[in-house]
Amino acid sequence: MRVLAVAALAVLLLAGCTPDSGSTTPDDVTGQGYQSGDGSTTTWAVGDRSGPLELSGTDFAGTAQDVADWRGDVVVLNTWYANCPPCRAEAPDLAALSTDYAADGVRLLGINRTDDAGTAQAFERQFEVPYPSLADTDGAAIAALQGTVPVNAVPTTVVLDRDGLVAGRILGLADPSTLRSMVDELLAETPSS
Repeated sequence: MRVLAVAALAVLLLAGCTPDSGSTTPDDVTGQGYQSGDGSTTTWAVGDRSGPLELSGTDFAGTAQDVADWRGDVVVLNTWYANCPPCRAEAPDLAALSTDYAADGVRLLGINRTDDAGTAQAFERQFEVPYPSLADTDGAAIAALQGTVPVNAVPTTVVLDRDGLVAGRILGLADPSTLRSMVDELLAETPSS
């Protein structure tokens, strides 16, 4: 009888930790709609960079965005969605990066394939996100990235040099000091064009 009571208690406790998907897995990365990255960083030397990246779309405010218009600036792209725990964890750091580097020629652009405008804009308000995010429900922006650099996790952060070439990538939660170091190195480079 005691074993049955313990088993019933365990089921009830696990039920309180499960994601909405109906899974019986505890509340961790499994079943939450994202593939967790390990925070690994890849950088490419100037001669090994691919691109320039052609990426455009409409942000959640209805404004057209095109990274080609930002040639000459360092561009940080970040895939995210509102219910992604690592996306929520890194949002304040990305917002601070955008604000801290705005005068230095650094642009940030989010890419959200999952959320509707209301959900995405609520996230942006909550985390005081000062940069736009593409509403990528058709997957065109992710496809453009995949054609240039593998995007194997959400979040993924991709950094473009001043020529629009892919210079770096972080799979998963971006460490703020690592990302800032990548941006600083790219700001120190001279664009080829």
